[in-house]
Amino acid sequence: MSLRNFISRLTGRPAALQPSSQPNNRSVHMSKVLVLYYSTYGHIETMAYAVAEGAKAAGAHVDVKRIPETVPEDIARANHFKLDQLAPVATVDELAEYDAIIIGGGTRFGRISSQVASFLDQAGGLWMKGALNGKVGAAFTSTATQHGGQETTLFSVITNLLHFGMVVVGLPYSFQGQMTLGEVTGGAPYGATTIAGGDGSRQPSENELAGARHQGEVVARTAQKLFG
Repeated sequence: MSLRNFISRLTGRPAALQPSSQPNNRSVHMSKVLVLYYSTYGHIETMAYAVAEGAKAAGAHVDVKRIPETVPEDIARANHFKLDQLAPVATVDELAEYDAIIIGGGTRFGRISSQVASFLDQAGGLWMKGALNGKVGAAFTSTATQHGGQETTLFSVITNLLHFGMVVVGLPYSFQGQMTLGEVTGGAPYGATTIAGGDGSRQPSENELAGARHQGEVVARTAQKLFG
């Protein structure tokens, strides 16, 4: 199934995922979850919608948005970047509107990409106001190889989340797929991951997507406990 069809099946529209119905006999605050990602070739895009699916299944209102591309378009096209992504581009100011923010991006030499770093660097105003204090944060990533810096990249996102005063949620061992030895797979207690292959030909496996969904669900349930 193509990612476009997967998104349509999941949401009925490109990026905003609607909350599941709630009992109408009382007022319930639905936690608002933002899945914020940067994806060069589409691997993280696919993971982002799996994370969103898990959060939606837990009853949250979920939006999927992209971090802006900083590479000039002609260079991006020449290097086969995936530019037809459906999610709208996020702005820094809207981060404060959410109860939970799950950030995904590929690795660059074992750390976050310049696009993700540039976006988060612009959040100094939110940090000064304490606008993200107490909100839930999480991270997911992709690398070319099994040992290409998945955990250090997750921690480079998590470091930012802690500076923002956020409550960090990883991928707990309640997702037992990260312990399998039967296949090459991503997944770490610090966040969901996938392995793209050196040429980018490998797509997220079902086990990796299941880990992403589980992390989204855990984040949404944590946010609901804190803000519901």
